[in-house]
Amino acid sequence: MHWRESVGLAWDAVQSHRIRSLLTTIGVVIGVGAIIALITLSGSLQAGLVGNLAGDASTLNVWAGPTATPDTIGSGARPVFTERDRVAIEQLESVEQVLVRGSVGLSAIELGNDTVAGRGAVAVDAAYFESIRFESGRGFNSGERAVVVNPAGAGLFRDNLTVGSTVQLTPPRGEPVDAKVVGILPDSNAVDPFDGLGEKPRFYVPIDPFYQQSTTLQGVNESTVVYPIMFVRPTSVSEATTAREAVRSYLEDDSDAATLMPQGYAFSIQTTGQFLTVLLSFVRTLSLFVLGVAIIALVVGSVGIANVMLVSVTERTHEVGVLRAIGAQRREILTLFLIEAGLIGIIGSAIGVAVGLLAGYVGTVILEVPFVIFWEWTGLAFSVGVAVGILSGVYPAWRASRIEPTQAMGYE
Repeated sequence: MHWRESVGLAWDAVQSHRIRSLLTTIGVVIGVGAIIALITLSGSLQAGLVGNLAGDASTLNVWAGPTATPDTIGSGARPVFTERDRVAIEQLESVEQVLVRGSVGLSAIELGNDTVAGRGAVAVDAAYFESIRFESGRGFNSGERAVVVNPAGAGLFRDNLTVGSTVQLTPPRGEPVDAKVVGILPDSNAVDPFDGLGEKPRFYVPIDPFYQQSTTLQGVNESTVVYPIMFVRPTSVSEATTAREAVRSYLEDDSDAATLMPQGYAFSIQTTGQFLTVLLSFVRTLSLFVLGVAIIALVVGSVGIANVMLVSVTERTHEVGVLRAIGAQRREILTLFLIEAGLIGIIGSAIGVAVGLLAGYVGTVILEVPFVIFWEWTGLAFSVGVAVGILSGVYPAWRASRIEPTQAMGYE
């Protein structure tokens, strides 16, 4: 029997019971789909979050947050760090530079007649962008009425927002301020861990002149600017631990921040590398869970395929007898049923690939991270699904090949 005849007969058998064949593939669909969705989501998360942050893994992210969530980066960060704190930390021997970050509330951002409402801006130092390569333009200078925007932010406007455009920033209280767009970032991913997950529209303005959050220290008559977040860059990667201990010692013993910090709050100091480790640990845990579900689904799918193939062997005993009577060898009968099982595996794997990619895409949209397809893993998952189908058909195919022609011809 030519292999094409075997494929044709196997395909006719699958088509003659379409509903049963499709239901049989459910386990393979779930298993393959779960693997692909898992790889797509975890890879996309790493691509969207790790890419911009990994190069600055030794930077210390410092904030004051609730003691109940000490490891959740930026959770409940309160503006408590003064300019004196910043200068004092920058003078520590193991510290090279201290940058600050704050938020500027905006009721609207306008470009001509186009208005985007409810978008705030991130206020940062001019040095914040010194290691970033811009898509176009540059970073801003301190004291400049300027804006840096990412592509997602630029895309909020119907008109083309480019370097040189003038936007109007309207605070909740006060007069609108004109600011010039001086730079557009290369992508919309997070620039620092406090930017949050995914590709979100973000607008950045210089601390001076836009950030005005202030408070009055006890015993001091005039107000002082306070920041919720500091980025402390150690003199070298090897000095990160020393810098961390020195910063914590200063903050807890001699800082304005210790005076301003509310009860139930504590200082959190976490390197960007630690943040990435926590993130990747979460991704790995999630991956193991989904992988477990996928394995169970594939096992259930293999049992289903084996069961259906055994039923098919029983139903087609007479057909097998006819084939044997006209000269088909045991090996050819074995091949015929293995091809049928393989076809069921191929159908389930193909549907699983489509379902997995769709689920992965929906997940990346929800998490607002770039959609990345890993073709090597997709091919591997497809191959696993097909292999499960073929292996599940080995025993039924072997049983079919052992049927004696004389016995099968009389079977109804």
